[in-house]
Amino acid sequence: MAQQDDTAPADRETGLLMRYLPPPARAYAELMRLDRPVGTWLLFWPCLWGMTLALAPLNAYPQPAMIALFAFGALVMRGAGCTINDIIDADIDARVARTAGRPLPSGRVSKRAAFLFLAAQCLIGLVVLLQFNLPTIMLGVASLALITAYPFMKRLTWWPQLFLGLTFNWGALMGYAAIKGEISIAALALYAAGIFWTLGYDTIYAHQDKEDDALIGVKSSALRLGQYSRPAIAVFYALMLACLGLAGGLVQMTILFWVGLAVTAWHLAMQVYWLDIDDAAQCLKLFRSNRNTGLIVAATLTLGIF
Repeated sequence: MAQQDDTAPADRETGLLMRYLPPPARAYAELMRLDRPVGTWLLFWPCLWGMTLALAPLNAYPQPAMIALFAFGALVMRGAGCTINDIIDADIDARVARTAGRPLPSGRVSKRAAFLFLAAQCLIGLVVLLQFNLPTIMLGVASLALITAYPFMKRLTWWPQLFLGLTFNWGALMGYAAIKGEISIAALALYAAGIFWTLGYDTIYAHQDKEDDALIGVKSSALRLGQYSRPAIAVFYALMLACLGLAGGLVQMTILFWVGLAVTAWHLAMQVYWLDIDDAAQCLKLFRSNRNTGLIVAATLTLGIF
């Protein structure tokens, strides 16, 4: 049995890759969050949603090669975003129990090495981005401003989760533009749906750190909403469903889309029902269940083409 790392983040998911990587490589894998793959899924799903929505009027589906490009791009750029976040937040992370064991605050990776690793990830991301059309490339470049600004939001506003929504769901616009070469109202509605989704699930996630955040002066929607978090998250998810419905209606999805939307609504309602904002383990479990939410929405959009 492997020895437990007591300094590891509480939300780590240890798989075969992390188990067999040599220690130096493992630290960099942690820096890009390969030990917590749910974030990559949450970044990838909106890309797939955007591609699927764009192809709906053509009764077609995204090509595997394009899906693979977006999947790999999500993996690399999520890693780059996490690396930027950890460089900026190293001092804060060292004071939060859940994040104190991360590579930078624990000293396993130096800031200089992290900057070099960030540059390598951005270069790989650029190579992936250049495989797309010009509108998608322009959107990808524009996303760098969001990625860079996000780590500072917890110092400036009670709503860093909203800014994360703007950042994490940018792929919905990129996925749509990769097919259509433009952005439509339907694509913007889909993007808005993703923003409200992130605002909900990341508020749940933020409740894990609320005590530490309050002590060190970091802001979050979890602290701002407090005991009103459950009804607020219900409203966020209802707005997500409304925006999804608008996007589907604009491209004239079939009845199966609305059936899938009902399943999505039930899944989100169960998150709200089971939420206990004072149970960190339960908050983490519900946050991770949004990997399935993204899959359900992808299936909903796919079925709506039939």
